Amino acid sequence: MHFLSDELDLYVTQHSQDEPELLTQLNKETYQKILNPRMLSGHFQGRVLSMLSKIIHPTNILEIGTYTGYATLCLAEGLAENGTIDTLDIEEELVDFQRKYFDRSEWSSQISQHLGDALEIIPTLNKKYDLVFIDADKENYINYFHLIVPMMNKGGIILSDNVLWSGKVLEELNPKDITTKIILEYNQLLKNDPRVETVLLPIRDGLTVSRVK
Repeated sequence: MHFLSDELDLYVTQHSQDEPELLTQLNKETYQKILNPRMLSGHFQGRVLSMLSKIIHPTNILEIGTYTGYATLCLAEGLAENGTIDTLDIEEELVDFQRKYFDRSEWSSQISQHLGDALEIIPTLNKKYDLVFIDADKENYINYFHLIVPMMNKGGIILSDNVLWSGKVLEELNPKDITTKIILEYNQLLKNDPRVETVLLPIRDGLTVSRVK
């Protein structure tokens, strides 16, 4: 679902910062070679992620769901000088693709890839995080959130992608549609959990910004 007309969407993109050339190349190769390229964050949302990261200036970033690494590199733009990114994904066939672009960036040595089940990997990460981006399997969003909150520094930011779920959050719920049910529950959790304060931005497919108190 497009929440803006194509014309307005183009205007918004044209009047936002240009994406770096490396990301233009990553975007192009993703569409040429990788399944489901629609999963890519893309130019506009990528610039939003970059801007938020630059405002936060995080020392440690956690990303759940790497895909081809576009959002990873956007988030890296705001990293503190000695900062790190732990990025998690379960798709083994994408690891080399991600690494190729990470190694072409100035943050190569600061980005650590983790392959496997995020629910198993997250508890092994012995860090406090300033910024987390959740963009993986929606069925585990609630589980990820509860794992992550105790690992956040006070004032840390959790970004959650696809929280409007192509507008399905407004439709009558099909009892068999588990994913939409969990997204609805997750959005309510972020609104009501006393550990965070949240604003839901109608950017692309919905991006929630939650600040840990």
